[in-house]
Amino acid sequence: MTRVVVVSGSPKMKKGHTERILKPFVDGMKEAGADVDLFYVKQLDIRPCKGDFYCWNTNPGACLIDDDMQSVYPVLKRADILVLATPVYIPLPGEMQNFLNRICPLIDPVLTKRNDRTRVRLRSDVRIKKIVLVSSSGWWEVGNFGTVLRIAKEIASDLSVEFVGAVLRPHAFMLAKGGKKADRVLEAAKESGRQLVATGRMSKRSLDAVAKPLISEEALRKM
Repeated sequence: MTRVVVVSGSPKMKKGHTERILKPFVDGMKEAGADVDLFYVKQLDIRPCKGDFYCWNTNPGACLIDDDMQSVYPVLKRADILVLATPVYIPLPGEMQNFLNRICPLIDPVLTKRNDRTRVRLRSDVRIKKIVLVSSSGWWEVGNFGTVLRIAKEIASDLSVEFVGAVLRPHAFMLAKGGKKADRVLEAAKESGRQLVATGRMSKRSLDAVAKPLISEEALRKM
């Protein structure tokens, strides 16, 4: 069975626009047989990293901060796929950035160089092999995801795992209006989740359908 951990950085959690696209994606993964653990970082006590590298130099693999990350680490370690879900802020919600900084104890403190870049690997007891991004934006264009997308890709490269792809929904608030176009977007998100678990990939066709405009750029700007 494929084990997936989904970490949502949406400050509005189940009431946010990210949830509109995340829920069908998760439903699709479950339909394909995945065991899914979902965390909303807003509900967790995740304090900022102290940056003293205790988890690398003093007690490799262990974080000295006694907060909710201590219960999240074991779930992350046994996951095959990590899904990072976040709205576009400037660039990320603060709680999501705290979570990302706090995954340092999962990293083996041995530096290597590949393609002229210093990289690391996850520790041997961490099973994560793939990272996926799910993101929502209020702006019309897909280009608004550029910074968040680069962050997700860079994390995957740094950890020496595969970045499988991104489920991106621009002007996500328009999904609340419903209609056939919105229904097709949600079904494409579900299909992307199914594909991820069933084949380890998400088709370009499905991802393009998730990001398909629901309104013209001119009409959105007039709104």
